[in-house]
Amino acid sequence: MGFLADLKILYYLACKRTRGDSHAERLESFYGGQASGYDEFRKRLLTGRKELMEAMEPRAGEVWVDMGGGTGANLEFLGDNLAKLEKLYLVDLTESMLKIADKRIERNGWTNVETRQADATTWRPECGSVDAICFSYSLTMIPDWFAAVDRAYEALKPGGTIGVVDFYIARKYPSEGRAKQSFSTRSFWPVWFSCDNLFLSSDHLPYLSQKFEEVRLIERADRMPYCPVFWKKMPRYIFIGRKPLDAK
Repeated sequence: MGFLADLKILYYLACKRTRGDSHAERLESFYGGQASGYDEFRKRLLTGRKELMEAMEPRAGEVWVDMGGGTGANLEFLGDNLAKLEKLYLVDLTESMLKIADKRIERNGWTNVETRQADATTWRPECGSVDAICFSYSLTMIPDWFAAVDRAYEALKPGGTIGVVDFYIARKYPSEGRAKQSFSTRSFWPVWFSCDNLFLSSDHLPYLSQKFEEVRLIERADRMPYCPVFWKKMPRYIFIGRKPLDAK
């Protein structure tokens, strides 16, 4: 059943046409039919999530937001640290994914976790400001991703932490110390991912570094499941940043 479930996911990734007039409708069209098998396949496709959650160093009493948190699978990477948080809001725009997240929350008895169906570019936490916000492979799914980053900046307390893991492409001439990518890498992957309405950007890292104090950055590339060995690796990054203490 595992292989058959993977074939269904691959069909949605490579063949299924996404429909809808709004961003929410397109997300539901893309994820609705694959939601039940989403987590198992993404364990191999979306690497670095556990590393991100651990690097953000959860502390007792903090309020967190998992922006574009989908099925809530990321929260399991927090382990015992999740119970130490005062509150964690899991925000996503896709109803079918949030239904799975709600079941996961109930199954695990996470009394301090709440889901919110909302747009990352406009949602504001009820508590005002929060201690940490993460985007796990969600910025590339948000057309106005820069607005989502701006909203996160506004929602974070001074000294608060932002964590992002996602696919990306580098600029043709990246800043000193940043990874360089070949012309074929920078050309191929944006076209491939755009078929699923994922939009890789060369501006993710420069914009994040401009808005936040860079704490940690990892740039690397991995292969896609079921793809030939010779196929190009997918570039991705992990960024940990901090809102300046003197920010208003």
